[in-house]
Amino acid sequence: MAVLNDDDRRKYSRVGFATEIKIVLKVNEKQVKLEGHSKDLSQRGLFVSTDKRFASGTLCFVKIYLAGGIEKIELSIEGTVVRQTEIGIGIVFNSMDVDTYSHLKNIVYYNSVDDSD
Repeated sequence: MAVLNDDDRRKYSRVGFATEIKIVLKVNEKQVKLEGHSKDLSQRGLFVSTDKRFASGTLCFVKIYLAGGIEKIELSIEGTVVRQTEIGIGIVFNSMDVDTYSHLKNIVYYNSVDDSD
């Protein structure tokens, strides 16, 4: 997938979605492990609440854990840190398999608020 420009950033709906997140970041040729919780999620990226800071452009490998069903589902996604704030980091997704994309699409759909009322 190509990185989106600012005009395309909000093309994908974001939903509030808190779940366990594990991230392995590549920092100066070393792997840094980070655990946290997602704040929001889209098909294109997520925001992770953390007190750790990483520069924009830092590559990472994200594992999202979904519970609530019969078995725990683990989604694995390659991404890049695109922003940081006082409360966490924003990550854009670079690539994922078809099953992971399908799960993300369903999460966003079922957690979206219907504004048509």
